[in-house]
Amino acid sequence: MNSAPTFMHFPPKGRPKRADTFDLQRIGFAAEQLAKWIADRTDVHIRVFRPPNYSGTIALALLVSLVGGLLYLRRNNLEFIYNKTGWAMVSLCIVFAMTSGQMWNHIRGPPYAHKNPHNGQVSYIHGSSQAQFVAESHIILVLNAAITMGMVLLNEAATSKGDVGKRRIICLVGLGLVVFFFSFLLSIFRSKYHGYPYSFLIK
Repeated sequence: MNSAPTFMHFPPKGRPKRADTFDLQRIGFAAEQLAKWIADRTDVHIRVFRPPNYSGTIALALLVSLVGGLLYLRRNNLEFIYNKTGWAMVSLCIVFAMTSGQMWNHIRGPPYAHKNPHNGQVSYIHGSSQAQFVAESHIILVLNAAITMGMVLLNEAATSKGDVGKRRIICLVGLGLVVFFFSFLLSIFRSKYHGYPYSFLIK
């Protein structure tokens, strides 16, 4: 056993098969998935009743109210709608959230981190490529944002027409951001996909 808890089904005849062990790392902790697995193995059907969750409805109502109030206050000057920078920032936030695994967290409901009961050490990065922690998503989001910021600074240094010394500083800062945080991101990838041969600066 590599993790706890572990759910196992012992059939009345024969030895347990691989499917008789609930794959917690792949399927997750959801009660519905556990009930479905029990029904598949034993033909015992368990109905799961959950209290209604209004957080999504409340969040949507607040968002609509916020957007509506902003449009009402700026009804005489709606030029900000055509602001390319603003739309680019919104798009990047959505991309960062999706590429960091927020949707996977929403579906599977993993824990924020894992504390080792033996030595008390807290792990924020899951050791398997089949699972992740919520904190891991936040770390990946920050790393992707830092790499993107470095790329933006490199582009700014190459296309702007300002002072040469200032452009050189911007270029070095952008290059440093890309190199360091990409190395960090690649080291996390290597820690999850064991046997991956490539690394860069940070192992």
